[in-house]
Amino acid sequence: AHSLSSLESQVCLQRPFSIARLCSLSLSVSLSMSLSLSIHFKGFIVKILSLSPLHSGNSSGDFNHFPGDPEFGDIIQRAEQAIEGGVFPERISQGSSGSYFVKDSKGKILGVFKPKSEEPYGHLNPKWTKYFHKLCCPCCFGRGCLIPNQGYLSEVAASHVDTRLGLGVVPKTKAVYLVSETFHYNTIDRAKSRGKKYALEMVPKVGRHFHRVGLPPKLGSFQLFVEGYHEADYWLRRFEAEPLPENIRKQLQSQFERLVILDYVIRNTDRGNDNWLIKYEKSGEGEGEKVSCVCVCAIQIAAIDNGLAFPFKHPDEWRAYPFHWACLPQAKVPFSQETRELVLSRLSDMNFVQDLCEDLYEMFMADKGFDKTMFEKQMSVMRGQILNLSQALKDNKTPIQLVQMPRVVVERSRTGGQGRVVTLGTAFTQTFHCKRPFFSSW
Repeated sequence: AHSLSSLESQVCLQRPFSIARLCSLSLSVSLSMSLSLSIHFKGFIVKILSLSPLHSGNSSGDFNHFPGDPEFGDIIQRAEQAIEGGVFPERISQGSSGSYFVKDSKGKILGVFKPKSEEPYGHLNPKWTKYFHKLCCPCCFGRGCLIPNQGYLSEVAASHVDTRLGLGVVPKTKAVYLVSETFHYNTIDRAKSRGKKYALEMVPKVGRHFHRVGLPPKLGSFQLFVEGYHEADYWLRRFEAEPLPENIRKQLQSQFERLVILDYVIRNTDRGNDNWLIKYEKSGEGEGEKVSCVCVCAIQIAAIDNGLAFPFKHPDEWRAYPFHWACLPQAKVPFSQETRELVLSRLSDMNFVQDLCEDLYEMFMADKGFDKTMFEKQMSVMRGQILNLSQALKDNKTPIQLVQMPRVVVERSRTGGQGRVVTLGTAFTQTFHCKRPFFSSW
């Protein structure tokens, strides 16, 4: 007992640390040697830890496992090692949410991390634009057709849809946990972290049993960084002044059609010419052997910023959220035979579509706020988009004609159930969504 009281006094009474003016520290140890450390913060008792000698681990690496993709896992491991070595993620100034360039130990950008808690309407968004939006214009706040704070899942799901359809326009994106001092944390989390670090410094025997010493890891989407790309606006203006050779023009058209298919299937509500990228390398550009290593396509498209997709209903309130690519000359050209051969057989197969929905279910259900009813509505919209797209490909329509087709929702029938449990059947009902938003260009 004497040693325990000495331990407490050693933690509480030695020289004050950085938050001593705001907090007082207390430590309790039970006979079973489980420990509880808390701080008194501005009148509130905040629990810092509750642990036993069996629990340990301090990094986000405890959460990140990618057995099916060791290459991606290696990239995340390099990012974690860089953060531990003091190379912290850098916040991106553009955009209305907290997003970060994640680097390796040499400072090379590996990817873009978008934490769930720092999304446009997240409670820890470090940028004030959306706060003033909510305060000054609540009637137009947010997108009424989207589930809030699900952007990271939308990013990951868009990457999966891209992979399943073989489009190859979305940089690989997965859900990961990362922790960094440069992320936006609230005052309590930072105070708890400082308290733990101080306890670890002053009482190492206690500190090494902490479940986590630093800040809590953040869950979010991690999208691999693509090099050599510019915003589509930049290249489209250049192509107007300097027309492309015919073979390159066809490559651009093929890549553009893949972007159209992706956006239409996931019903992206935020596709402007500033959030899809183009990489164009003329013959002879590069150094030495790198010229022969350039991808088969001299021109490539990357579809980034897919966090505002998968709506649970078609936009029908204030804004239509149109696809801005529908105004481009490429949207007036019918889908090519190459594109039809790539995706039509898959989109026409209901087994493939159902498998895709089940894959997305496994992703979305991992979120704490998952709602099965809302998810089924999201899939109903996606099925309707796929139905329209399949018909447009069969009828040799253009992308602009595609977006002008009647909006369809394909819902799964309900077969009843017991109590609150509702069972979904294998039959589907097709309905048209006729309500239009107040401001609509279609």
